[in-house]
Amino acid sequence: MDVIQNKVAESGIQVIDLERFLPESPVSEIDLAEFMAGGFILREMDFRADVKAKDWSVFEGHHVGIFCSTDAIVPTWAFMLIASSLDGIAASVTSASAASISERLLLTAIDNADWSEFEDRIVVLKGCGSGEVTPAAYVQATAALQRVARKLMYGEPCSSVPIWRRPKA
Repeated sequence: MDVIQNKVAESGIQVIDLERFLPESPVSEIDLAEFMAGGFILREMDFRADVKAKDWSVFEGHHVGIFCSTDAIVPTWAFMLIASSLDGIAASVTSASAASISERLLLTAIDNADWSEFEDRIVVLKGCGSGEVTPAAYVQATAALQRVARKLMYGEPCSSVPIWRRPKA
């Protein structure tokens, strides 16, 4: 009986799943429209009372984005009041949607990664994931890996798309 040989495993190809860089802490968002009359009118006294009454502990350890889903004109202090209510509770607070926060955290993690283990290696950036990894993350990882890898591909080791190869000296 012939022995089945796994040529992909023997090739030394390193596979990187960029999903490993996704934030571990939950990412949440707060829509200021929920605090406004009809989603458009911010009444300061009512807004302050609603902010004071809200249970902010549900955002413990979350990365929180504050935004407004309507075309309401929202004063800057409204964002600031929500942010101050989350101080010491949330892992981070910013003015953005959850998707923007996730992407920003992902790009920061990729930027801060130590890519030295891929020095002179053939690397495949894994595709076909959950869809949470944005094209911007693949672009940033490509730029980082071009500084260290010998060859870069996208997809799966058994069916990858060549992206870049270090020129021969």
